[in-house]
Amino acid sequence: MNQERIFKVLLGAHVSEKATVVADDNGQVVFRIAPDVTKLEIKQAVEQLFSVKVDSVQVLNVKGKTKRNRFGTGQRNSIRKAYVRLAAGHDIDFMSN
Repeated sequence: MNQERIFKVLLGAHVSEKATVVADDNGQVVFRIAPDVTKLEIKQAVEQLFSVKVDSVQVLNVKGKTKRNRFGTGQRNSIRKAYVRLAAGHDIDFMSN
């Protein structure tokens, strides 16, 4: 996988309270991903970008919330997340990068 495709697959780390709990308990890291990528592409991108070994990848589609404003109703953007389980002994430290 070339370097351009890696940055199109992984849009960034998803930071939330649940993502922190999952990282501490299960050794998983949560990323926001592009809507058209596969699990294999996610695995290859994480392994090449962070030099770690990936055990498994789970993908989740999150629908945008419907919100009301003075113009009527609107909808926030939907996102796609990937829960990446790292192999034992591997870790990604975002603070040092």
